[in-house]
Amino acid sequence: MLRQDILNQYRALLGPEKIDRLCQMAATIKNVKIVHVNSTKDGGGVAEILSQMVPLMKILDLNVQWHIIQGETGFFQCTKMFHNLLQGENSSLPSPSSLQIYEQTNKKNAATLKKVLQEADIVFIHDIQPLSLLSHFPNRKGKWIWRCHIDLSTPSEYIWQYLKKYIDLYDASIFSMKEFSQKLPHPIYIIPPSIDPLSEKNIELDSYEIKNILTKLQIDNNRPYLLQVSRFDRFKDPLGVIETYRLAKTKHPELQLILAGGGASDDPEGDKVLKEVEKSSEGDLDIHIIVLPSNSHRIINALQRGANIVLQKSLKEGFGLTVAEALWKSKPVIGGNAGGIRLQVIDGQTGFLVTTPQEAADRIEDFFQNPQLGQECGRRGKELVKEKFLITRQLQDYLVVMTDMLLSTGQKNRASM
Repeated sequence: MLRQDILNQYRALLGPEKIDRLCQMAATIKNVKIVHVNSTKDGGGVAEILSQMVPLMKILDLNVQWHIIQGETGFFQCTKMFHNLLQGENSSLPSPSSLQIYEQTNKKNAATLKKVLQEADIVFIHDIQPLSLLSHFPNRKGKWIWRCHIDLSTPSEYIWQYLKKYIDLYDASIFSMKEFSQKLPHPIYIIPPSIDPLSEKNIELDSYEIKNILTKLQIDNNRPYLLQVSRFDRFKDPLGVIETYRLAKTKHPELQLILAGGGASDDPEGDKVLKEVEKSSEGDLDIHIIVLPSNSHRIINALQRGANIVLQKSLKEGFGLTVAEALWKSKPVIGGNAGGIRLQVIDGQTGFLVTTPQEAADRIEDFFQNPQLGQECGRRGKELVKEKFLITRQLQDYLVVMTDMLLSTGQKNRASM
């Protein structure tokens, strides 16, 4: 599709003023060399955002590249421990040898990416996996920004202090919520993540396609179902979702549950959690565990559009793109009272926030007893996502950050020449 055709689709959906403003802002930094770095090309929210953000930046004629760091199993085991500890899990600390693997892996990647990172004007480093890359560029040309996507409200003090020595080297940090931000010696920006309304996961689907996909997945189209879409991760609480379903099913024996998702190459715990979920659901033919490849966007779209109620019962959550996706489809959502879900689920307005399986089951009953409540929550939820959680808004926020960084070094005038 031609560049102008895509921009016109956004204009039709969001209004011409917002998109024209985005184009104007992008034009002021059209020659700036921008690089995004993360740890996986697919699987997980960061990769999903970048897979939509980078093409949109290119449509706006920005000079942008996206690079993936490489690592062995030991590296990702270490960074998964970082992730869990930073999100408040009380688990064992990485060993000195594990920390050495982390540091050496970043050193190797710094050598591989030396030319592109050294020459970049703006570098976005996403999350903790590539965090220490910057320590290998003492004479860097451009501005480096650390983009943290996880819940840092209650981090392990030991791991935070270990990683902070790298974070302090950055020129700015971006967090998804004010509650996640930490005291740092540089500017901090609060930018929530977003979804792309034109992506395969979020475009409109006709009822025939939805029904056809559900049939292929052996889901009974004639009975209601609950849905949670997420990686198989303990922080997503899939076992709590199964317990919620069982409580709700005592009043609604026709109810089905779908747990759909996959893994990510930077998450070595996924297979273990999946086995726990399979064991917990054993013998219940109304629980559908659907393991999907990372490119199953249209299938997820159909699952969300066919669902009666969408759950995202996370215990910790940086944002929860699946919540925004469900709200965009005008679905009633029950979310865990955690992190970025609170930005999207306004309790009693766009859905319900819950802590326990019993609370979740009670809210499911509320939606079943009052279908109009679910319709109203879905309507308000879509309006909220349109206003606050679409990719055009997030890119505009990023353009503000980049402009600030360039102005701080007097680069902006040169960049637009």
